[in-house]
Amino acid sequence: MRVIGTAGHVDHGKSTLIEALTGTHPDRLKEEQAREMTIELGFGWLSLPDGEEVGIVDVPGHRDFIENMLSGISGIDAALLVIAADEGVMPQTKEHLAILDLLQIPAGLIVVTKTDLASDSGWLDLLETDIRSAVSGTVLKDAPIVRVSARNKTGLAELISSLEKILQEKPAQLDLNRPRLPIDRVFSMSGFGTVVTGTLRDGHLSIGDEVEILPGGMKGRVRGLQTHKKKEERAMPGSRTAVNISGVDTESIRRGDVVTHPNQYQPTRRLDARVRLLKDVGLAIKHGDEVKFFVGASETIATLRLLGTEELSAGEEGWIQLELREPLIAVRGDRYILRRPSPSETLGGGVVIDHQPKGRHKRFDEGILKSLESLAQGSPADVLFEAALALNAAPLKEITAKSRLNASHVEAAINELLNSGQLILLEGEKTDPKSDSLAIALPHWNELGKRVENTLNAYHEQYPLRRGIPREELKSRLKLAPRIFNATMKKLAESNLLADGRGVISRPGHEIRFEAGQQAKVEELMRKFSANPYATPSVKECQAEAGEEIVNALIETGVLVAVSSDVLFRKQDYEEMVGKIKTAIQKNGQVTLGEVRDMLGTTRKYIQALLEHLDAVGVTMRDGDARKLRK
Repeated sequence: MRVIGTAGHVDHGKSTLIEALTGTHPDRLKEEQAREMTIELGFGWLSLPDGEEVGIVDVPGHRDFIENMLSGISGIDAALLVIAADEGVMPQTKEHLAILDLLQIPAGLIVVTKTDLASDSGWLDLLETDIRSAVSGTVLKDAPIVRVSARNKTGLAELISSLEKILQEKPAQLDLNRPRLPIDRVFSMSGFGTVVTGTLRDGHLSIGDEVEILPGGMKGRVRGLQTHKKKEERAMPGSRTAVNISGVDTESIRRGDVVTHPNQYQPTRRLDARVRLLKDVGLAIKHGDEVKFFVGASETIATLRLLGTEELSAGEEGWIQLELREPLIAVRGDRYILRRPSPSETLGGGVVIDHQPKGRHKRFDEGILKSLESLAQGSPADVLFEAALALNAAPLKEITAKSRLNASHVEAAINELLNSGQLILLEGEKTDPKSDSLAIALPHWNELGKRVENTLNAYHEQYPLRRGIPREELKSRLKLAPRIFNATMKKLAESNLLADGRGVISRPGHEIRFEAGQQAKVEELMRKFSANPYATPSVKECQAEAGEEIVNALIETGVLVAVSSDVLFRKQDYEEMVGKIKTAIQKNGQVTLGEVRDMLGTTRKYIQALLEHLDAVGVTMRDGDARKLRK
């Protein structure tokens, strides 16, 4: 599931476009409907032709509500920059575009709306030339331009097709098992209680999970989940998610708070970051200036500490340390925006380099500046983790080679990732960077475990009377190399996530259980075995009586013992026959087929099958026409 966001000047048709695409008008407030202007974030949902569900965040276009726009645009997978054909590129078009560029939104489309108001196609061609000039040098420089009229319903199919294409080209967000949901709405629903919404990042949430709301630290539990207005047992990263939380009042939550699993994130009041100022900023920023800081859905006042310089002018980049008035949640790699409080304007933005710096830096310390440069390139653990993500399951020596890290840093990075759980050792014990120990990054491990779980669930549902799926069939379905498959099965079995035995794999605790109708057939079949325990119905007769799956289940559970492809005995009768044969051999030194036939009062067919079976399993051995016990 992906999330896209709108951007663009006020009254350029963003909300009308969303209504045309989804059937839902995103403006929900009476004031918005009365003024015909978006004030707060609006939302819609869309199913693409390939079946993917896409959430849409509609943002305000008016300059007075730019900060509301910032609370919803972070974390989206793609943007729709909306430009009206009758007005073209306007001031808020440029500011929204600058924000998309500072946040490095990974994909986007440019939508020319209200084409029904354009004088002719020549005008639209000139407008597109102007748009290309405006987006030059930004993340949308190569974005497709689609012409649309929501009123006439033209261009919508092309827009949906283009959106599908750009999303298919971008990888889905990884599940890093450390979920965080920046809250952009909080409200109470009758009969449910507290509900918060946001775009889920970095991990999944499941019903029943204990959660913590930071920075306040309130604890609650996930009572319900919705994604795109559908109830879900689990919400995945990248999806627009509504979370019903028990144990927390709406009054104690505000926009910008973050829902997480307990003990995974720490609030911070200080950040190290790289900043880039926009080229049209009116005034330079100076050391000690107060700015508005936006990250995720949160906003706070921050004091700027410029590192290595006294001021930064329009278009310049530099290092900063931010002292935050209020604590918030951010992590390394998060994109942020800075705005001037008064007069209000977007100054620039950048990326968080260290979300938990040890203290206030000396502003002109060359060692500090070099350290920040190094950290911006990624810590050794970060680089190694990226290499593991790129390779999937692989020997440590291959992951090390892929990372191209200095040998002096690799072993510590491996141990750091193993200790934090971001890297899983599937096979082997050595953590030597040159070892053949098999390792896998946590997101891939979680995905692989889910694939195994889903495959087992589907198999048990399709074949409820089978003990489990044969190992080779599971390996084929998962399309895993033998080494990776065997290591995965062993690891999952050690964690009690599956049962692996006698050549089949099943869910833990899976048992074959007969329904009432099936049990009646079993009992009728067992009566026939009881009537003639040494001259039993053939396999085909049993299958005709009870069905092939039931007969196989009785063999799987040990109720019946198959001594040949056509001869079955009840377990207790089989054990009794074997006991009598052993006793006869011990008494006489050997026994013939005819003697066993006469002793048990049955026919040659059954005794020959039984004796050949006992030879095969190592109970007896043939000596001419007689059998002896195998030593």
